[in-house]
Formats: sequence, C-alpha cells, structure tokens
Amino acid sequence: MRDRKLLRRGWVRKGQGGEAGQALVEAALTLPILLVILVGAVEFGRMAYAAIEVSNAASAAARYGAQTHATAGDTAGMTTAAQNEYTIAPTSLSLTISPQTCTCSNSTSGATVSCHDSTVCPGAQIELTITVKTQATFDPLIHLAFLPKTITLHGQAVQKVLQ
Repeated sequence: MRDRKLLRRGWVRKGQGGEAGQALVEAALTLPILLVILVGAVEFGRMAYAAIEVSNAASAAARYGAQTHATAGDTAGMTTAAQNEYTIAPTSLSLTISPQTCTCSNSTSGATVSCHDSTVCPGAQIELTITVKTQATFDPLIHLAFLPKTITLHGQAVQKVLQ
C-alpha cells in the first residue's frame, strides 16, 4: 500500500532499477575521446600558425630585397626582415636566398640573361628576380609513437625587384 502512494506522488519510479549510472558511464567512456580530439585540434592549429609564420617570413625577406637593386644584394637585411616577421622562435628559422635571376621584360621564354650587361635586352628592360626560401622546425607539445618528434616547415617567396 505504501509503495502505491509513493508511485503516485512520483517519488519512486517503476523500471529505474539498473539504469541509475548509465549517463555517468557514457560520459566516462566518451570524455577521453573528446579530449584527444580537442588536443589534436589545438596541435593542428599551432602547426598551421607556425606554417603561416614561416611563409610570411619568406615573403617579408623577399619584399625587403625587392625594394631596390641595392637591397636585392643585402642578405643580412633580408635575414633580419625574415626574423622580425617570424615571431615564434627566430633562432629556429633558416633562410636560403637563391642567386638572383635576370630575364628580359619582353621575353616570353623566361630565359636567364646576364644581370650586368644592358645590351642583352634590346628594346626591353632587365628584370631582376629574388627567390627566398625559409625553413623552421615545429615541435609538437604531445609526442605520439606514430608521428615524428619534429616537423619541418617550408616557405618560399619570389619577388621582382623594382626598377
């Protein structure tokens, strides 16, 4: 009789017996999976940011070198510009400046000509091009057995020098 009164008042529900901790068990099983996904997303975001920084550093160095013919040969200035742009850890950034290439402005073949001989391009200008490549290593916070301990990121920028 007493059980009937409790059932009517809603204090005891029928069929509640073995399902009392089901939500807790489901949460305990899915929480580690969600944490792994969250940490993976954070690591992927950090790596993408570092890759953008490496690419921006190459672009900054190429922009600096493309200002004039004098800055096109200033490798120290290009290196400084790249390191100023790379805000993560400037010491881990390496810079490779390819030799300058010259082409005639009216040439469609893109054949390389002498940069110092103004007679090689009759009726046209000599276009000087700078290529800068950057490289940096990215160290993930969490190391997994199937992933490398460091990842090498590359950037490249090609810029024509202003006349």
